[in-house]
Amino acid sequence: MTDIQALLSALDVFSRAPDKASIERANSWLQDFQHSPEAWSTCNVLLLSPDAPPAAKVFAAQTFRTKVTYDLKQVDAANLLPLRDTLLSALEAYHGGPRNIIVQLALAIVGLSMQLPSWEQPVETLIESFGRNPATVPTLLEFLTVLPEEVNSNMRIPITDQEFKDVSAKLLTNNAPRVLELLSMYITASGVTSAVQAQVFNCLFSWLYAGEITVKDIVATSLFAYAFEALAADELFDPAVDLICQMIHETQEIDDNMDVIQLIFPRIIALKAYLAKDKDDPEKIRGYARIFSEAGETYRSLLLHHTETFFPLVEAIGECSAYSDLDIVPITFPFWMRLAQILGKRPSISPLFIEAFKSLMTVIINHLHFPPELSSLKGQEADNFRAFRHVMGDTLKDCCFVLRTETCLLAAYQQVASAVARNASWQEIEAPLFAMRSMGAEIDPDDDNAVPKIMDLIPNLPNHPRVRYAALLIVARYTEWISAHPQYISFQLQYISSGFEDSDPEVCAAAGQALKYLCQDCKQHLTEFLPTLHTFLKTTGPKLAQDDRRQVYEAIAYVISAKPMNEAAESLKAFSLDILAQVHAFSAKTTPPTHSEIEDVGNSLENLEVMLHVVHGYGEDLPAACQNTCEEAWAIFDTFLSKYGLNNDLAERATRVLRRGLDLFNKSTTSIAPSVLARMSFAFEGSGYPSFLWIAGKIIGRFGYTQNNDVRGAIQEIYERSTTKVAALLQVKTPGEIPDVLEDYLQMLLQLDTLMPEIFFASSIYPVAFRCAMAGLTVVHSDIILASLDLFRDIVTHDCLEPITSTTPPKFPIYAAAIRPTLDKEAPQFLSLLFSGLVGDFPEDASATVVSIFRALVYLWNTQLLTWLPAVLEQIPTSSVPNEAKAQFLQETTVAVNTRQYDKIRNAVLGFDRAVRKTRDRRRNGL
Repeated sequence: MTDIQALLSALDVFSRAPDKASIERANSWLQDFQHSPEAWSTCNVLLLSPDAPPAAKVFAAQTFRTKVTYDLKQVDAANLLPLRDTLLSALEAYHGGPRNIIVQLALAIVGLSMQLPSWEQPVETLIESFGRNPATVPTLLEFLTVLPEEVNSNMRIPITDQEFKDVSAKLLTNNAPRVLELLSMYITASGVTSAVQAQVFNCLFSWLYAGEITVKDIVATSLFAYAFEALAADELFDPAVDLICQMIHETQEIDDNMDVIQLIFPRIIALKAYLAKDKDDPEKIRGYARIFSEAGETYRSLLLHHTETFFPLVEAIGECSAYSDLDIVPITFPFWMRLAQILGKRPSISPLFIEAFKSLMTVIINHLHFPPELSSLKGQEADNFRAFRHVMGDTLKDCCFVLRTETCLLAAYQQVASAVARNASWQEIEAPLFAMRSMGAEIDPDDDNAVPKIMDLIPNLPNHPRVRYAALLIVARYTEWISAHPQYISFQLQYISSGFEDSDPEVCAAAGQALKYLCQDCKQHLTEFLPTLHTFLKTTGPKLAQDDRRQVYEAIAYVISAKPMNEAAESLKAFSLDILAQVHAFSAKTTPPTHSEIEDVGNSLENLEVMLHVVHGYGEDLPAACQNTCEEAWAIFDTFLSKYGLNNDLAERATRVLRRGLDLFNKSTTSIAPSVLARMSFAFEGSGYPSFLWIAGKIIGRFGYTQNNDVRGAIQEIYERSTTKVAALLQVKTPGEIPDVLEDYLQMLLQLDTLMPEIFFASSIYPVAFRCAMAGLTVVHSDIILASLDLFRDIVTHDCLEPITSTTPPKFPIYAAAIRPTLDKEAPQFLSLLFSGLVGDFPEDASATVVSIFRALVYLWNTQLLTWLPAVLEQIPTSSVPNEAKAQFLQETTVAVNTRQYDKIRNAVLGFDRAVRKTRDRRRNGL
């Protein structure tokens, strides 16, 4: 009973929810237990024990299913049939529930039947054992329901493709007529309960979905009519809807199923009357919407070729789209989208469809209305409604595709004009405005009818925040049209400027977005407005929230980028000098800055960054206005970082500006690169902030091939100083506590390895860098792990490790002299990290790189590796990979080494990786 007591103790940990370490220990014990041969008998005892806790019994049933899937080889062939009898007896014992135990036992029986050829008639056995007693019929139905899905989807059952085909025929295809006959009998059997009838529908759905029973088969039975009749019963409504939808879906091959469709379609249309009858029951309407929409999508070709006959279906779907519950409405959207895609390509469209989409457009605009009391929408509900408005906007685009955009825009325009004329509520104005915005992506830039009316309407809109917000976003969406009609630019700029003065922050944000897109799309027309925009920034800019101010700077940058190079440089310099002057004054302060002052200068740096990002650069040669700017700007930043480099936020902002400055000034940064690298080096040494390494990596990437001794010396200095700093950080912090530092450090090492190997390998700091890079293998972060693996692959596969020949480059022996002793010393730990990651947290796409690394190690250090590997594998817990898989991997590696068949290493590693994934999959499915 020791195993049972230990198992109950482990399960009890989860119910008490103690500390995380206790849960992990219990989970590990349970995983090991599930894999053990003793689990079979222990779980059987638990299932039969009247005193066992419910959780233990559920776990025992789950374990049976898991072991049948993964560990059936633990059972002697002579004991397989007794195991079957044990599972059947357990299923009999639990026929009254609970359901989760019945399901797990049923799945275990399915898995066993797939691997036990000597059990000739599994389904008939279950029918004989459970199908005659009304008390056990629900258990049989549960088994028959899970059978098709388990057979078709459980890819973990260890059988060949041919065995699967044989098993599928044996369990499913050969039994389909018998199952259909049984379900037909049960659905109307004397004394049958609605719960059993619901199970019958669920079971029939499962076999229909699997393709083992066809709709033609069902039509020939009483089940077909009863599925529709069952919609009148609340208890059967949902399973009946599921079944009907699946029957419709299975008739999508129209020509092959026309005789069945002629039986289904009248019954579907008959349901249309229930939309009015059950209008107060949203769940019923949801079910009808699913049926109608499924039919609409499946029978779309019939709608198009026999429109008058099938059009009642479109009307029914339209009624569902108009329903007040916005959780139900989107069920219909896929139908409208696919229908619109077809109709929109036709030269002529039936008037019936035209009217249907006009009605749909009106319905959608009505759904867009905010409630009379906006405060009634709160929190997540408000977020959901706003998100759903955008979904409805997509349906309006479908209407444009059918009705043509001009027609839809004019209809929305008429609604707004009418609402404004009668002084209607803001909701009645805002909803069609939102519709205009949604349809904006479909407008023709050459439209001279609908859009001018909308543009002329905007100044007459009431001064309500939600209306102004919607109108500003219309301007943002229509900027391509405005570019083709520049006469509207001056007015739009005025309207946008007034939006920045609104007290509502959302209106200001919309104004920022409108200005950004106006400047982006109309930049060639706005260059003359730059002085005005500059004045606007100086006067109104300080009053704006930072997000809005940043959008203004971004907008201005687009206009600057449209000017000729010399003029653009002058303009950029003018705007940049304002910010640089602020940074310079901030650095010159003799008193500690306030929090507000720090925030202001950080925001200004963000604004400068966004401008430089948009302008990007001037090519190889700088314009005259920028000839001395690089050195002048760096002098300001050098002073700034020397004084405030220990402020993480300011350091991050400043280095992001430097990154954009590198792009802007291009080759001209050569003169300041040593100074920048030196500042980055000292700043990282003092702060440990990764942003300084990030910039160093960018500079190395730009100047990696330079022969400039000053730049090369600065690169070597930051390599050595930063490595010393990273090593010091790893003495006091775990790698997981400094992931950003490791990521940027590794990216810098990758640049050095690729572009400057003579610095990377020849430096005395290289062994320390190798150890620091190994820390990246322990961080649960895909980018860091992959960067580490890429670096190590480059190192161990470097050509310098090949035998020396007459053509070997002279520096290769120097590189090899650094790599070999370092790897000799670090290899056991390196291998341990490599395999711990492979069985742990390495991303799936890391396997190929691991194979390359291991193959190179085998090739270069074959004798030593065979002495390192056993200890490394011994450290891996059996809960991560079984001992058999470890032994097999060691054997395959040993054979590959001894026979010098190094190509076989790949198969050995991939086989080990498959064993790891199988074990991981087992843990996920078993517990």
